[in-house]
Amino acid sequence: MQEALVALEDGRVFRGEAFGASGTTVGEICFNTSMTGYQEVLTDPSYRGQIVTMTYPLIGNYGVNTLDDESAEPHVRGFVVGELSPISSNWRSSGSLDQFLKKWNICAVQGVDTRALTRHLRMQGAMRACLTSELSDEAEAVKRALASPPMAGSDYVKEVTTPKVYEWDTDDRLSRKWTIVKSGQVDEILENGQAFEKLPPVRHRIVAYDYGIKLNILRRLRQHGFKVTVVPASTSAEDVLALKPEGIFLSNGPGDPDPLTGIHRELRKLVGKCPIFGICLGHQLLGFAYGGKTFKLKFGHRGGNQPVKDLLSGKISITSQNHGFAVDPDSLPSNVEVTHLNLNDQTVEGMRHREHPVFSVQYHPEAAPGPHDATYFFREFSRLIDEAKH
Repeated sequence: MQEALVALEDGRVFRGEAFGASGTTVGEICFNTSMTGYQEVLTDPSYRGQIVTMTYPLIGNYGVNTLDDESAEPHVRGFVVGELSPISSNWRSSGSLDQFLKKWNICAVQGVDTRALTRHLRMQGAMRACLTSELSDEAEAVKRALASPPMAGSDYVKEVTTPKVYEWDTDDRLSRKWTIVKSGQVDEILENGQAFEKLPPVRHRIVAYDYGIKLNILRRLRQHGFKVTVVPASTSAEDVLALKPEGIFLSNGPGDPDPLTGIHRELRKLVGKCPIFGICLGHQLLGFAYGGKTFKLKFGHRGGNQPVKDLLSGKISITSQNHGFAVDPDSLPSNVEVTHLNLNDQTVEGMRHREHPVFSVQYHPEAAPGPHDATYFFREFSRLIDEAKH
C-alpha cells in the first residue's frame, strides 16, 4: 500500500499506510474514544476542520450504510486509525469504509500507533496537523500544518448551516426509529429486513437553529412528539418569533463559539420569550447570551464514555460528547445555575436559567453513537413547553 504520514505542528511525525483518497489535508487533530460509530463521527458537522483519530484499534469492520449518516456528507478533514478491517461484515452494510472515503475525497491513514498519538495529544494538547500521502519530506509536512488556521477563532458554522428554512420530515418517514424487534409497533419492514417503529402524534411545534445539526437530533425530536422547522444559524430573533414556536432548540456545531457574536446577540433577545433547549455548541452560545465566556480545552471531550454528574439529583450518566471548548462557570451571572459537571475534569456540562425556562447540556442526548442515558432531556424539553403553556 501507499505510505502516508501525519505531521504535527510541534514536529512529531507518525507514519502508516494510506487508504481512502490520495492527497494532502490539514486541520486540528483530535481523538475520539468511541468503540463504534465511525460513520456517524465522519458525517457529524461538529468535526468540520478536524482530522480525527479513533483510539479503538480496529475500524471499518461493519462497513457503512446510508441510514447511519448524520448529515449529507462527511465533514472531517482526515481520518487516522490503528487498523483498517480488510472485510466489512454486517447485514446492513452497503459498502466499505475505504470506498466511502474515496467517494467523498477524504484522506485517511492506517497502521499508525494511535495509542502513542493519543498520549501525545493528551500531554501536549490538540494541535494542527498535516495528513499526506503525497509528501515524503517530514519538514514540509510540518510546515503545512503550521500554515493551517487554528481552531480558536474559526467560524465553521457558516460552512455547515442550512442555506434556507425547511420543515423536517414532512411525511414522517425519516424520523422513524430503527429497530430489530418485529413487534406490533413496527410501521414498516423493508426488503432487506430493516424495521421501523411507528412515530407518536405531534405535540409541540418548535424551531431549531442549525449550527451544524445532526440528523439524529432531528429524528429524536420527532420521536418525542416535536414537529421541527429548521432555520439557518444567522436567522434573527424576530424572524424566529414570527414563526410562533412553542419552543426553540439550539443545535450542535463546529468551531469556536467566541467569534459568533451575531448569534450571541440574537439569542440574548430570545431568552425569556419561550422555552429554549441547547446542546453542545448551542449550550456554549447560550453561555455567551447570558454574558459568560468559554475557554479552549486542552484536548477536548470526544467519545461515548464521558461520566457526567447531575448536581440536582446526584445521578451519574455516561454520555456521548464532541467538543473542544467549555463554558467558564466563573463568568456566568447569578441567575444562571450550573446543573451538570464532567467527573473527569470538573468542567461545566449543563446549566439552566433560574428565572426563565431555558436549559442546556454540553453533551449529546441523542447519542449516535453512544449510550442513551441522557435521552430524557427531550422529555424534559416537552415538559417545559407544557408548563409554559399553562
